[in-house]
Amino acid sequence: MPRLPLRHDWTDLDDERLLDVRMCDLPLAIEGTLAERIAQIREELAARGLRFPLQFYLSDEWFTPDGATAIAVPFYLAHPRLARLEEAQMLEVEGGEHEWGMRILRHESGHAIDNAYRLRLRQERRRIFGSPSKPYPEFYTPKPYSRSYVLHLDSWYAQSHPDEDFAETFAVWLTPTSEWRARYAGWPARKKLEYMDALMASIRDRPPRVDHPAEIDPLRKLRKTLGQHYRAKRRYYGLDYPNFYDRDLRRLFSDAPEFAANITAAQFIARIRRPTRRLVSGWTGIYQYTIDQVLADMVNRCRELKLRLAVPEEQARQEFTVLLTVQAMNYLHSGGHRVFL
Repeated sequence: MPRLPLRHDWTDLDDERLLDVRMCDLPLAIEGTLAERIAQIREELAARGLRFPLQFYLSDEWFTPDGATAIAVPFYLAHPRLARLEEAQMLEVEGGEHEWGMRILRHESGHAIDNAYRLRLRQERRRIFGSPSKPYPEFYTPKPYSRSYVLHLDSWYAQSHPDEDFAETFAVWLTPTSEWRARYAGWPARKKLEYMDALMASIRDRPPRVDHPAEIDPLRKLRKTLGQHYRAKRRYYGLDYPNFYDRDLRRLFSDAPEFAANITAAQFIARIRRPTRRLVSGWTGIYQYTIDQVLADMVNRCRELKLRLAVPEEQARQEFTVLLTVQAMNYLHSGGHRVFL
């Protein structure tokens, strides 16, 4: 049975009904603030003499198709109603804030220029960044204190693969306010930036070797519903390893009779859940949805143990934030941290 056309007032649908809408039926276009960001990235590239043809299209996430000069932008950035749905489903909007979106666009532009000029075939590029043919990992374990990589996107993303190292280095080089020569003085990563500076000078104002605006998974061809999309996305960013918090939780909470009049640990965590989640996500780069799963596990365990607050609230707030950060970093180092690809 054919589906009815999407009603003109689809933005007034509640979340439950909106999740039944197929992605290909969303009447979206790159305009408004999204178009302004695209114009800005074009201006930044042109200011460096990089005028290769670069196309943008809507899809279900950020990515640059292999070998292409087109960048996929997530659909939810094309309309405020969908940005609100993204936040409701995933607790944050990746690239929603202007500067966050620009950081991602600079990174993806690095992939696109790599494709446009076939830079990955250059021997020196491969020597400095590693082989592009190295398989992408499903997980990676970053080294937060390494100075061999630039810091641009969260989660020490440059460490995930040689191509991501290249794109992150390009993004830092391109950022107008990066002051990378001073920022990375004394770091091994500065040699990568100096190479990038020379490499970009060598292709400045030159036509690209490839003009291939291929669109992989454009929104207009995605027949899955928004509900199917978010169920899969939450599974991907959910927890996949066991957690044992008892010892740490008992440093702040207790089931001893003398604390029976205090609020429950579950109530306390619920009270500070949102700001703490955001703070720890900012520190670690781990998706807020994943951190929220850790919090949910902790709340359930506190209920099972019948724990109540056993220290002053401000002390508990500070120490719980540290505890959550440690647990998030343990997740990061366990190999369970999922990579944006």
